[in-house]
Order: sequence, then structure tokens, then C-alpha cells
Amino acid sequence: MKKPRKLFFGTAGVPHSAKGRGTKDGIIQIKTLGLDAMELEFVRRISLTEKSAKDVYKIAHPLNILLTVHAPYYINLASPDEKKIEASIERIYMTAKVASIAGSWSLCFHAGYYMDKDPIIVYEIIKKNIEKVIKRLQDESIEIWIRPETTGKLTQFGTIEEVLKLSTELEMVMPVIDFAHIHARFNGKYNSEDEFRSILMMIEKYLGKTGLRNMHIHVSGIEYNEKGEVRHLNLEESDLRYIELLKILKEFKVRGVLICESPNLEEDALLLKKTYRSL
Repeated sequence: MKKPRKLFFGTAGVPHSAKGRGTKDGIIQIKTLGLDAMELEFVRRISLTEKSAKDVYKIAHPLNILLTVHAPYYINLASPDEKKIEASIERIYMTAKVASIAGSWSLCFHAGYYMDKDPIIVYEIIKKNIEKVIKRLQDESIEIWIRPETTGKLTQFGTIEEVLKLSTELEMVMPVIDFAHIHARFNGKYNSEDEFRSILMMIEKYLGKTGLRNMHIHVSGIEYNEKGEVRHLNLEESDLRYIELLKILKEFKVRGVLICESPNLEEDALLLKKTYRSL
């Protein structure tokens, strides 16, 4: 799995300004806009077949558009229902299989919920079930980063430490660092240069420079309360200090991809890229 040579900027899904709503329309519009990445949103269903994934690759690869993918939301690797766990493993596996055919570099997913269990026990359950996904992928020689995401609600598995620890203990696993989720989970903290710097220092502590040169990042505005994330917002409608965040990403010479999840998609993605380049 190649490491990106720079920090790519893109949207979570097809840009609103695309001529059509298909993945191929989105990739073409990403290039037209001057962005260089797009996350395939499989949040409700895996919307590509193996055949259509090959067509996506034929468009994205010549345009040098870096693709990532978000697996379906209906995943809980810590469910008390074994059938739900099996279905979750299957969803991650199928997402990875189709995404790799499309040339996707990285797969993002929400790993599960604590459901009033001890977080240490939940960690071990989720780790065991991610291992099952990895074994299936390795048996089929499928190469793609499998990335549990930092989550925005206190009920969800996905602290910074949890996703970093999984990344040190499992092959093919690296984190998705969602700065808006972290900000919301801690009810407004992690929103200054020093706090952003502390996150990247933690990544370096766990994963070394490799972790900083291989980042899958999500950024958006966000509304939150004492329980964490409420909903995503456009950057200018939120209190997220994105300019300070971009300064720290540049300070640490981060490489990888930054996916914008703001409701306005390409507007904030372009704002982030232009601001980053101006610093």
C-alpha cells in the first residue's frame, strides 16, 4: 500500500456541483474544482458492483484522484448479537473488496458501541473481530488500509487512544482521525494549536513518523453538547478553529488525505485546501 506523497484534499461523497450524482461524475468534478481526493460514501449500502468499481478505477487513476471509502454505518463489532457481528464483518470485508478494485487507498468505519460494557472488554472484542476481517482480506491478497475512526459520541467506541492502540497491534490497520468528532466528544476541547499539536504528538508516539505520513483525516464544522456530537455544520457556522488545525498539520508535515464532511462539501474542502496552501 503506497504512502501518499503529499496531503490530498477532497469531499465526503460526490460534490454538489457535479453534473450527475454518480461516482464517476463526482470524480470528474473533483478534478475540475482543483481538489484531488474523494471519499466513496457507502454509508447506507455498498453502491458499487465489482464491474462498476473497475470503471471507477479507469477514471480516477489517470486523473490522479486519491479515493477513500466510508463503510456502512450499520456496523457494530461489539454487538451482543453474534449475527450482527457477522453482518458487520461482512460489510467491512465487502466494502474493502469493492473499494480495492476501484483503487481506493483507505477504508474508514465506525467500529462499534460500548453498550454499558467495560471499554477494555469492548476493545478486545472489537480487536478480535477486526482480526477476522484482516484474515479474509489477506487470504484474498486484498490490499487496503482498514481504519477505525475516532468517534463523536460518548456511547461509541473510538477514542484517540483506542484507534491508535489498534493500529499498533494489528496489520493493515491505521486510524481515521476525525478532528470534529474529537472536538465534540470532549465537549469543545481539542480546539487550539496546542491541543491539535498534542493529538499529532500522540500519533507520533504510537506510530512514529510513519503515522504522520499516512494519515486519513476528517474535518468539518460540528454541533455538540455534553453527550458529544449532534450534527455536522459548515466550518463558518461552527467554532472549530480550522486555520489553527491546518497550521499544525503543516508544522508536522502531515501527508495522506483530508476529507471534508461539511454539509456544503466542496465549498469547505476548497476553503481548507486554499487556506492550507496559503500558510
